[in-house]
Amino acid sequence: MIEELLPESVVVVEAFGEEGVREFGDAPLYPEEEALMARSVAKRRREFTVVRSCARRAMEKLGVPPQPVLPGERGAPRWPDGLTGSMTHCDGYGAAALVRAADLASVGIDAEPHQPLPEGVLSAVALPVEQQRLRRLGADRPEVHWDRLLFSAKESVYKAWFPLTRKWLDFSEADIDVSAGPPGQARGTFHARLLVPGPVVGGHRIGHFEGSWTVRRGLVATAIAVHGV
Repeated sequence: MIEELLPESVVVVEAFGEEGVREFGDAPLYPEEEALMARSVAKRRREFTVVRSCARRAMEKLGVPPQPVLPGERGAPRWPDGLTGSMTHCDGYGAAALVRAADLASVGIDAEPHQPLPEGVLSAVALPVEQQRLRRLGADRPEVHWDRLLFSAKESVYKAWFPLTRKWLDFSEADIDVSAGPPGQARGTFHARLLVPGPVVGGHRIGHFEGSWTVRRGLVATAIAVHGV
């Protein structure tokens, strides 16, 4: 699902449904990871394990020995030297996307249940202009939960942003314009304009990210690939 949203250089491993989550979630953790999960509830442990199992399979596909994936600053995963990537999970789904740092500067992925956001969340995460656009999209394509899609896109923006800047990015600091895509197809693109100074990539400051989205199997997924300039 997410693989189709990213360049071919990115390796994506996904776990779908109860069976897939059970398979990936039963994989062993490294001792360093076990120590982090010592006091975690079962749901948190399962989510933690699933995405790391996905990440290790992606490492193998890239020819990198599987190894621990520990959280670093602000919880961002610390990847092996020479790799960059992103992870996401929600009920019944987990995924990791990895790529060689020589091929892409950064990757951000997110998946959410394809359901409306809880009451009050949209006003907290969306700019007024974004809310106006969502109302137009909802009138034209009511089968898509655009509020949840916007939230997912904001998450992907942050995950692509942080490895390049090591700074926090608030929901209000990126203006996301979602394209509805072709009629009858639940997929499209989005443009994220950064409202604060963007990261420097390849000696050039960039002011926006380009992303893609899809709705499948009861999920909405978004992804961003940041190319070196």
